[in-house]
Amino acid sequence: MESSTSSPPLTQSDPLEVFPRRTLEAGDIAVLILYFLFVLAVGLWSTVKTTRDTVKGYFLAGGNMQWWPVGASLFASNVGSGHFVGLAGSGAAAGLSVTAYELNGLFFVLMLSWIFLPIYITGQVTTMPEYLRKRFGGNRIPIILAVLYLFIYIFTKISVDMYAGAIFIQQSLHVNLYLAIVGLLAVTALYTIAGGLAAVIYTDALQTLIMLIGALILMGYSFAAVGGLEGLEEKYFLAMASNRSENSSCGLPREDAFHIFRDPVTSDLPWPGILFGMSIPSLWYWCTDQVIVQRTLAAKNLSHAKGGSLLAAYLKVLPLFIMVFPGMVSRVLFPDEVACADPEICRKVCSNPAGCSDIAYPKLVLELLPTGLRGLMMAVMVAALTSSLTSIFNSASTIFTMDLWNHLRPRASEKELMIVGRVFVLLLVLVSILWIPVVQASQGGQLFIYIQSISSYLQPPVAVVFIMGCFWKRANEKGAFFGLVLGLLLGLVRLILDFIYAQPRCDQLDERPAVVKDVHYLYFSMILSSVTLITACAVSWLTEPPSKEMVSRLTWSTRHDPVVQKEQVPSATPPPLTLSQNGTPEASSTNIQFEMVQENMSKTHSCDTTTKQSKVVKAVLWLCGVENKGKEQAPSRVDPIIVSLEENPLVKTLLDLNLIICISCAIFLWGYFA
Repeated sequence: MESSTSSPPLTQSDPLEVFPRRTLEAGDIAVLILYFLFVLAVGLWSTVKTTRDTVKGYFLAGGNMQWWPVGASLFASNVGSGHFVGLAGSGAAAGLSVTAYELNGLFFVLMLSWIFLPIYITGQVTTMPEYLRKRFGGNRIPIILAVLYLFIYIFTKISVDMYAGAIFIQQSLHVNLYLAIVGLLAVTALYTIAGGLAAVIYTDALQTLIMLIGALILMGYSFAAVGGLEGLEEKYFLAMASNRSENSSCGLPREDAFHIFRDPVTSDLPWPGILFGMSIPSLWYWCTDQVIVQRTLAAKNLSHAKGGSLLAAYLKVLPLFIMVFPGMVSRVLFPDEVACADPEICRKVCSNPAGCSDIAYPKLVLELLPTGLRGLMMAVMVAALTSSLTSIFNSASTIFTMDLWNHLRPRASEKELMIVGRVFVLLLVLVSILWIPVVQASQGGQLFIYIQSISSYLQPPVAVVFIMGCFWKRANEKGAFFGLVLGLLLGLVRLILDFIYAQPRCDQLDERPAVVKDVHYLYFSMILSSVTLITACAVSWLTEPPSKEMVSRLTWSTRHDPVVQKEQVPSATPPPLTLSQNGTPEASSTNIQFEMVQENMSKTHSCDTTTKQSKVVKAVLWLCGVENKGKEQAPSRVDPIIVSLEENPLVKTLLDLNLIICISCAIFLWGYFA
């Protein structure tokens, strides 16, 4: 009732009308539609061009990707619409400090291809839980991880990107939020289901290009509006809402806004936390997360994977300039809306009493850009949303199929695994849509703080287990399991406390318990990593060492070991059938099972599957990439992805030189803004 009485004043005091009726015009909508047709064409082209009817073809793009789509896909998978809205919003609210996440990631994407990938390649693995199953044996750790990964994907990545995309689409098109999201998810799921990883990687490459062009144009307009970086440094500290109460510190710009390194006790991102606490979740994300590692495993060879990582690392320098600075510009240009300090006014401006910094980027797009370019930027935001969602859908279905379904049904045929992977994507879409009201209800201003804190509470124990598995031969299953469980329990306790005791607004008294109030989430990440490490080391020392085949070719020091001819893959549940005649020693347990089951399936069912089949069934099977054309032929074997670590000496030298240049650039940026 109050809202109806308070709406007329809102139209009179025009400055508070966040999104003037100036919406997308006909030219913008034409650009949007053309863009969508273009993306679908690229998706369908890659669908036809690549192999989708084998597990390796669908989940690993056939393992023959060049360095440039791998690099573009790494960047696009990482930078979703959550980045545009979140980084620009944090820039508007608190200055440069949030850039630390981007510059930190730059080092770890390089670490992935130079240090971790050679271990994954010699271990011949497709998913991260599979690596742990081979390295530690047993099924306890891989299953805990598979479930944890799916949890992290659904409740952090998917929900954040959808919330951010929703802010953008709802405000610029004035359509119903659910309609916009359901349409987006439908397009996204359609080409993920139809094309597998190849479609995802090719469309990522296209979208990265469009994203960068659009964001760079907007950066130019933004800097022109405030008079360059010098103008921004002067005006940012004067950007306060006119409706701010004088005797309160709420809504004031931070004094350390242009520094990345901040006070270790009182600041929003303490510098020891940035150096040490942030690095562990960063290592988890870039070196052990399925979404990212899957892209490098799809490369032709190790050199192409390294080239892709280098491209992604160079691109990681850009978010500071195309997202954080424009967010700060938005505060300068629209202080009353973006920097609003009064909870009631904020509620009118963006229906969020905690603050409206999240509208910084959409505000710039709608106010600064001319017709046509606005349509392009909308396309960019939609591109960012679909690319990160497709990446997550594909990787989550890989984990579910290879690690959980394959464990429940070891004799599942390749056809069954392909269909289960697709059906699981549809299930994820449903869960995502049901999660939207929760995302909407959670305070938008706090959503990104929650994402970073969830990462700091759940990811360090997993990262520590991977580090120990890769670099310490003595680490065994019991040590890893107890370290992981203790770490995850502690993280969950802190996570639940964070949800119970929400962060108070600027004008409220902070009455949270000391463990929540005084221990910053990045410091908690350091504590968690130490507890996991000490527990895992102690238990590993006190129990028996792992067997030779659990270490051979699965750690950094043993990656060049000769291939051991072994009878069976160590696992708590032995493969149900004997090894196939071709006897590939380094094939993984899932590969061996795919091979054998495929042989059986093709022998027993080749006759009855090719008989009468309705056109509808044929169409559905084609969409799932499971056609019957090859059933009479010998079954396609699932070969290793990248088989050797050998590189052309000249190419290797060039890549190593580039690595040094890239790291030097990153250190310069750290030093300049720290």
